[in-house]
Amino acid sequence: MIVAKDKPTNFTPEEYFAWEEQQLEKHELIDGQVYAMTGGSVNHSRIAIRFTTMFDTHLDASSCITGNSDLRVNIVGTNNYTHPDVSVTCDDRDKTTTQYITYPCLIVEVLSTSTEAYDRGGKFRMYRQNQALIDYLLVSSTSIEIDLYHKNDAGDWLIINYKAGDTIELKSINLNFPIEQVYRGLTLEPGNGE
Repeated sequence: MIVAKDKPTNFTPEEYFAWEEQQLEKHELIDGQVYAMTGGSVNHSRIAIRFTTMFDTHLDASSCITGNSDLRVNIVGTNNYTHPDVSVTCDDRDKTTTQYITYPCLIVEVLSTSTEAYDRGGKFRMYRQNQALIDYLLVSSTSIEIDLYHKNDAGDWLIINYKAGDTIELKSINLNFPIEQVYRGLTLEPGNGE
């Protein structure tokens, strides 16, 4: 993420929503500052679309909402807003807002060289404040690797590393799928992240 230059500091959420609607790119709001989201690669986009389609199809008969990167997530108890690549909420409280959701049970971030450290560190620390979050999926766009941060029934976060041949289990939405389903037809080049 890159801080947006020449922009007013200390946006309120309302100012941020109005301002972002007029921008060509997406921005996150963290502690009153807006940060431009970096562009993604072809693989990044295709992987995000695959997850969005898979989740939306799986949850079609439910009342859950699947969102792409256009759907903001409000960090619980703050005025911070992020744009994860994919999110799912099954919480009725999220049906009362139109600009964002607050209680996702599942968040997916497709990793890039420029954001991986933030996605694994500071962003995950913010997301963990949400008691509704059960699964946080970090997906490589350069190799067949997915890390799942899963909150167990005791409230502890476990890290499960998936690789080629593995079946991913998302307890948050009761879905299992082979990892290859995400990567089919992609040209993977390690070290060529965006």
